[in-house]
Amino acid sequence: MRTSLEAGVATLNHTGMSHTVFCLLGIPGLENQHLWISIPFVISYVVALLGNSLLVFIILTRHSPHESMYLFLCMLSGADIVLATCIVPQALVIFWFHTGEISLDCCITQVFFLSSTFISESGILLVMAFDCYVAICCPLRYTAILTHALIGKMGVSIFLRSNGTIFPIIVLLKRLTFCKSNILPNTACKHIVLAHISCNDIINIWYGFFVLMSTLVLDVMLIFVSYVLILHAVFHMPSQDTRHKALNTCGAHICVTILFYGPGIFSVLTQQFGGHISPHIHVLLANVYILGPPMLNPIIYGIKTKQIQDQVVHVFFTKHT
Repeated sequence: MRTSLEAGVATLNHTGMSHTVFCLLGIPGLENQHLWISIPFVISYVVALLGNSLLVFIILTRHSPHESMYLFLCMLSGADIVLATCIVPQALVIFWFHTGEISLDCCITQVFFLSSTFISESGILLVMAFDCYVAICCPLRYTAILTHALIGKMGVSIFLRSNGTIFPIIVLLKRLTFCKSNILPNTACKHIVLAHISCNDIINIWYGFFVLMSTLVLDVMLIFVSYVLILHAVFHMPSQDTRHKALNTCGAHICVTILFYGPGIFSVLTQQFGGHISPHIHVLLANVYILGPPMLNPIIYGIKTKQIQDQVVHVFFTKHT
């Protein structure tokens, strides 16, 4: 199959040959281990789907978790489901059936959904940090500030920002000429992978890298500022019990934020500057940062949030008459 693909489906344009069909290799160098590698992919995907679907169901159908934090968590769970679905089904097709053929249009569509969902999650974590700030620093005005109308506007803003950020990158990708190769050493189509096999990739690589990193860095800085203000307010509280309760309010969000930004930024940096690192390490790291948060986020919130624990117990262990 790869030989026929390398011969390729190509089109002529004003700069020469440009491939329109590509072959995803999965984990390069570990093709013989694909069947075993698929096991953690399946487990993480099932856990992500079940955990996040359960969170969405509880938040939308139960009356108790109606605060803004839970509405933001519902957004985060929805984004997690989309993020995991963008990667795992395609990867399993490669691992199980050794079929990695994908058209250019499908490839660019996957880039769009992956990148826009990633930026959406970053935006959701930012507004959740604002939610923590209001809950701790302005508790008496919490419901007056975070109304359902404002939450709806925040959700729309997150959606528009993520799509508006990625759209120019997609337009540039559509204009590139892919003449170097049509073999993609990855489990999914990503901006950096496509840019590296193009013949006119320099501006596109650095533009895409700058846009993604600047968006993430801006969100991280704003989240950091939120927590500086939160800690300042917490350390001025009169009793230790009050301080502990206030910090516990944002414990789950802190864990999820570190889990999201830590591996994500590290993976992007290694993709851009880690030329000496083995290709399979790049691909494995990229999959960890994409699949880790969707799988672990519902577990973290389930452990750290008593209201969610109570609702899970009610759903599964309360007898319905």
